[in-house]
Amino acid sequence: MSLTFDILKAMSDARLKYKGVEVNGFGIPTFLIKNKQSFKSTLSRLKKNGYVLDEKGMWKITPKGKKLVEERIGRLQTFKSPFTIHSKKNLLLFFDIPEPQKAKREWLRNHLINFNYKMIQRSVWLGPSPLPKDFTEYLKSIKIEKYIKTYKLAKDQN
Repeated sequence: MSLTFDILKAMSDARLKYKGVEVNGFGIPTFLIKNKQSFKSTLSRLKKNGYVLDEKGMWKITPKGKKLVEERIGRLQTFKSPFTIHSKKNLLLFFDIPEPQKAKREWLRNHLINFNYKMIQRSVWLGPSPLPKDFTEYLKSIKIEKYIKTYKLAKDQN
């Protein structure tokens, strides 16, 4: 998901631990910060938008921030994988989901990982087939199926 969502999610799920546990800047071990400037900019934007507040150096998520997290999580359905780690990889999946639907794009990536797909490029994945019928029907219901193309391979890949 996006860094904004990661920060809000981490703050809403706060399980503060300290000694002996690797923690981030909030003391929460839920995500990695790769770019400190990007993190600072995102945190500043979260504060400006009223999702977090800084009380004497202690960052807290606001009710508005919690609501955003709940909406994001509750908005998209989750599916269990019908595939095993050893399922033959015989489906090539491409997608190009527009930026305004970024949450759906990230949701799809997470499900592809859950379905034991391997990323070839950010929007090109190889995995088992067929995709579950309820999953493909859900793609239609959230209106992203038109951005997804699949190709069945003649030969299974490992």
